[in-house]
Amino acid sequence: MQNGPDELSLVFQALADPTRREILSRLRGGPTTVGELAEPFAMSRPAISQHLKVLERAGLIERTATAQWRTCTLRTEPLDEASAWVERHRGEWNARFDVLDERLRELKGQTDA
Repeated sequence: MQNGPDELSLVFQALADPTRREILSRLRGGPTTVGELAEPFAMSRPAISQHLKVLERAGLIERTATAQWRTCTLRTEPLDEASAWVERHRGEWNARFDVLDERLRELKGQTDA
């Protein structure tokens, strides 16, 4: 048994927040300063910093400091791992939905009779 969340759980927790997803979207264009990332959000710098900490803990960003500039860079490896996990389970989920659809059609047929 683990003491804390596994890496995949950290990624999904980070992705659960719309502000963090928007930050990741903004980083697709390349490394960006923290100030530039914070610009469009109506929240305090400490709040943005907390979001960045969550993303960094999940391995989704890397933060570097050069002189007075703090820059964030997107790391895609954790996203690749999350995508691979979803794909591994997609077939099972689709099969279950197919069974559910069939059962619902049966039940609908019984009520129409």
